[in-house]
Amino acid sequence: MSEVDKSETVMPEQTVPSIVLPSWVKAATRCGFNLKPVLQQHGIELDLMHIEHSVVPLGTLDRVLESCIERSPEQHFPFVIGETFAFEYLPDLETFLTTSASLRDAARVLEWVPALINPLVVARIEEEDALARLVLEAPVDSALRARPWHAEMFFASILKFVRMLLGDDIRLGALTFRHAPPSYAWRYEEFFRLPVHFSQARDALVFDRELLDQPLEGDYPGLHQQAATLVEQRVARLTRREQLHVRLTRALHSDPRLLRGGVQEVARAFAMGPRTLQRRLRREHTSFAELLDSVRHQRALELLARSDMDLESISEALGFSDRRSFTRAFRRWTGMTPSRMRDEGLPVGKVDLS
Repeated sequence: MSEVDKSETVMPEQTVPSIVLPSWVKAATRCGFNLKPVLQQHGIELDLMHIEHSVVPLGTLDRVLESCIERSPEQHFPFVIGETFAFEYLPDLETFLTTSASLRDAARVLEWVPALINPLVVARIEEEDALARLVLEAPVDSALRARPWHAEMFFASILKFVRMLLGDDIRLGALTFRHAPPSYAWRYEEFFRLPVHFSQARDALVFDRELLDQPLEGDYPGLHQQAATLVEQRVARLTRREQLHVRLTRALHSDPRLLRGGVQEVARAFAMGPRTLQRRLRREHTSFAELLDSVRHQRALELLARSDMDLESISEALGFSDRRSFTRAFRRWTGMTPSRMRDEGLPVGKVDLS
């Protein structure tokens, strides 16, 4: 697909491992209802004997989540999911976390979560001067981007584990969310116990950079390395079975250099030839060009929010041959030029922690 061939990219529907659902069962119980009828209503049978090998279509899971929110008006269900999340079926991952030497060390879990738990959880840590940010990539799916639930669940669980590792009284900076304040915005600061800023450029947890290297009491190098080895083996087994378009999309998000490399470099990173890569993607009803276009669109919106990047730099970072090619693609995605979107006040997401 060339830069002007299509007005809309159609992605195959993603799936999420059913391993996330036991936490939903606990969350539903805490919220005062039984999850089983909700799952059955949406055609899901929870088989705990084979849960590690079954998946749920992302769209179906999203509809289940909506039904659960309707059934728990007194508590916001995505918050409760994050708060009750545990690694019942992934003990090695929990061991890795609890035996980490520092948050920087524990953050390696972010590399494994997309394959083991949820392909939507593509996150990274950015460091700038005295601050660090744990940034959650926006979902590729446009319907999910429009809803706050994905980010709410992620940061609810992240803060649970950060406070578990560093202590409940640890001082963190703030949370920023891309979405506008929802009708229940008053619940955010009460639940997260942090300043919360809406309509920002990115979904992120902002904190003092020095916390990344603060020693953790659970540091146990031998157990930690053993757990890491076991987790890596599990990830390797899963990714061999995982659909290529899911792995490729995740790679394009986590390593922006691949956006500039073209299909040959990406194929090399996946240890296959370009023709083989394209053939396997066709079997999954997509193409490298479609996946690349979708990730570029999302990254463009994120990079435009950074006031210190000019359009030429953004164009280069996304792998376009020149600024004009980037502008044509951006107009196709959004109906406006990148200059106009920036001039009309795309939020820059700066948070003052002083």
